[in-house]
Amino acid sequence: MKSEDIKKVLHSQPFRPFVINLAEGRALPVKHQEFVALAPSGRHMIVYGKGSDYHVVDPIMVTSLA
Repeated sequence: MKSEDIKKVLHSQPFRPFVINLAEGRALPVKHQEFVALAPSGRHMIVYGKGSDYHVVDPIMVTSLA
């Protein structure tokens, strides 16, 4: 998925929680836009989960946003 598509969902007003579905089968819930950090290059993003959990994701591996 293109990083521009992810940015659109992250910055939609009002913000709606969504799930990032990955090609490997994982699903990463995003409860607030501050829980995702997209690199300026758009080639990587960090998705923060519960507590101190986080996942480094390549946006090309995102199959859908639900």
